Amino acid sequence: MHYDVFNGDADGIIALIQMRLHTPKASTLITGVKRDIKLLEQVVAAGDAASVTVLDISMEKNAAALEQLLTIGVEVFYCDHHRSGEIPSSAKLKALIDLDAQVCTSLLISEYLGNPYIHWAITAAFGDNLHAKAQQLVIEHGISEADSAFLKELGTLINYNGYGNSLGDLHIAPRDLYQQLLAFPNPLALRDDPNSVFYQLKAGYDKDYAFVTALEPIQNDSVCRIFELPCEAWARRISGVFGNELANQAPDQAHAVLTLNASKTDYLVSVRAPINNRLGADEICSQFATGGGRKAAAGINALALEQKQQFIQTLHRFYS
Repeated sequence: MHYDVFNGDADGIIALIQMRLHTPKASTLITGVKRDIKLLEQVVAAGDAASVTVLDISMEKNAAALEQLLTIGVEVFYCDHHRSGEIPSSAKLKALIDLDAQVCTSLLISEYLGNPYIHWAITAAFGDNLHAKAQQLVIEHGISEADSAFLKELGTLINYNGYGNSLGDLHIAPRDLYQQLLAFPNPLALRDDPNSVFYQLKAGYDKDYAFVTALEPIQNDSVCRIFELPCEAWARRISGVFGNELANQAPDQAHAVLTLNASKTDYLVSVRAPINNRLGADEICSQFATGGGRKAAAGINALALEQKQQFIQTLHRFYS
């Protein structure tokens, strides 16, 4: 049995799209909402894996399960750009790990395959908020301004769909979204199909974004800008792409979006390092029990209400 394990955001989904367009393979799909990253435990629990492809989930957060799989002889291909911890030394593991703030998993996969699906790779880069890198690729590959604008919007929408506390918050389950998108070797074809998932996601995003226009920051100075969102499904869905938008609006500031969780006792936190200094988001979030991520963008799954000021001070101190 082969398993494809991938993050439910734009980067994870599009990384696997490229892999399976290039090398079709029957597999069991394991994914979830964007913050659901301890996914290898499900492969261990199944007990029938012969091989596994792992895309865009932190090796550090899956270290124990990975060691278990390697120990019993499961072949693992692992590609990611998040904190890895110590990479195991095993003949059964092929690891393609790059923590550079200017790369994402889909770009690593694109290069690994020889860039056969560059439109998808660019879509993922836009979705992962690597706009400068995406624009560079647009120029290198002679993509028109109109096509580039569509790929940017598509990447944003796929990424937007991954945010939520549970699958019930999402418009489309990531597994289903992946399967629908896999039918399009070139993502530009989604634009020409009025029934495509692109238009479904766009309608949901536009409705959710209407709430954002009324928000005011709880802190705004030369160092950082912080917003607090209510315990609503729209807020959970919009939080990540809202953070990306804020970062692009003010590239010298750090940004954080705190969304009240259903328990009303803690926050879901999205952190964006300054675009002009894409470092430190993972270091900040990892200081809190449920935090993690990468240098440019990271988060905390459950920040206790009483830790809010501590978090704000930590964020402000780091970038001051």
